[in-house]
Amino acid sequence: MSADVPFTRTLQAEWIKLRSLRSTWYTLSALMAVGIGVTSLALSTVGQDYAEASAADRQAWDPTSLSLTTYIIGQLIIGVLGILIVTSEYATGLIATSLGATPRRHRVLAAKAVIATGLALVAGQTLMVAAFLLGQAMMAAQDVPHAALGDDGVFAALAGGGLYLSAIALLAVGLGVITRATAGALATLVAIVFLVPALSGTFPSWMHGLVDIWPTKGAAAVLTTVPDPEFPHPWLNLGGLWLAVAAVLATAFVLLRRRDV
Repeated sequence: MSADVPFTRTLQAEWIKLRSLRSTWYTLSALMAVGIGVTSLALSTVGQDYAEASAADRQAWDPTSLSLTTYIIGQLIIGVLGILIVTSEYATGLIATSLGATPRRHRVLAAKAVIATGLALVAGQTLMVAAFLLGQAMMAAQDVPHAALGDDGVFAALAGGGLYLSAIALLAVGLGVITRATAGALATLVAIVFLVPALSGTFPSWMHGLVDIWPTKGAAAVLTTVPDPEFPHPWLNLGGLWLAVAAVLATAFVLLRRRDV
């Protein structure tokens, strides 16, 4: 493929490579199966949980958020997909062939980023809607307050979930290029989305302000319909996540152009 070949050809080539990998479909299947399974398990005793809830807890009851907690596991699986889009070629050595066929290296990474974002958006949005519908059905069956698609804030929460997961997939693509190894990229992703927020309480006081605006911590608040006092502007946090992802991806572009492979 020469340098003057349209970007659409590069995009098509990347899509053909991705859909031909069995790991792609295994990962997407795992996303849906595990995601729905987590929702079923998390809400299996929701009736009892509501009956034992305090008045304050009932006031803050958010059926939508409860049904979308599957994003916690979903972000890891969709991150694996984003990583494999890049590192599978590094593992087999085919990345040299891809870059040799497309001398303008930025086109290869741009195509991978577009494919990863689009696929993650569709898969993530599907998971969010499926988890919501299943969760609300389970709540209704256990006679606890539940939500409908037309309720205030529900559509925004579902859309926010899809955008959040697609941002994680794009972040994973960038990490895959930077580390060039599945294990390294996955370890870094886990640290970003899980370890930093989980261990934030152990950090020195001067770091608390940074942790409070950590992109993946506040961005997940878009999956709620009841305002969170800690994150009063969740969509700004989601925007911050996308900016952080853009910075990682920019670093990946620079490294890809400077390295031999």
